[in-house]
Amino acid sequence: MKLNADLSQRAVVNSNNVDWVASPAPGVWRKPLERDGDEVARLTSIVRYDPGCAFPEHEHGGGEEFFVLEGTFEDEFGAYPAGTFVKNPVGTKHSPKSTEGCTILVKLRHMRPEDQTPVVINTHQAEWRQGLVPGLKVMPLDSFETRHTALVKWAPETYFNMHRHMGGEEIFVLEGVFSDEHGDYPAGTWIRSPHASVHTPFSKPGCTILVRTGHLIDA
Repeated sequence: MKLNADLSQRAVVNSNNVDWVASPAPGVWRKPLERDGDEVARLTSIVRYDPGCAFPEHEHGGGEEFFVLEGTFEDEFGAYPAGTFVKNPVGTKHSPKSTEGCTILVKLRHMRPEDQTPVVINTHQAEWRQGLVPGLKVMPLDSFETRHTALVKWAPETYFNMHRHMGGEEIFVLEGVFSDEHGDYPAGTWIRSPHASVHTPFSKPGCTILVRTGHLIDA
């Protein structure tokens, strides 16, 4: 199965317009954003757990990252409330569930095997750093070689310089409206820009985005 699978092409998906699709586990639903493969696939998706539902134990053959959008996600290692970022390296496994129900943004099978540092960050408790322009704040979440993941908060009427993304960029808009010369992207929009792409981003009302860079050049 292929969906937005060509990493050399720009892709934009407003997840608010995507229907939920049942997963193999009862009460666990998905909104696919990109996919290359069948049930075991390189993919990015939004996953919803109905209250009291679980997914069978599984191993992350290519690693897993997720960000909890709503509710509380759980596994045998802990409980992760909304706003938590988690990285599970290649070879890890767990048995996910949610007592109260939750929604998470998930990325699978995109990590290098040598990246073996797990990460758990509650972003409500972490510190923001000043960005490169006034009105921009950054919260680093993970880095490995050329690959970086961060939250970026844009104050209203913040404008950034034109720049090129060596290794590509992937954005999920968490709050507000993110924009560039190609369009406006409300909360719930996923944007993938390929290696060496160029844009001039800004936000008129302000926004918060989850950003990954540098991971598409050798994916």
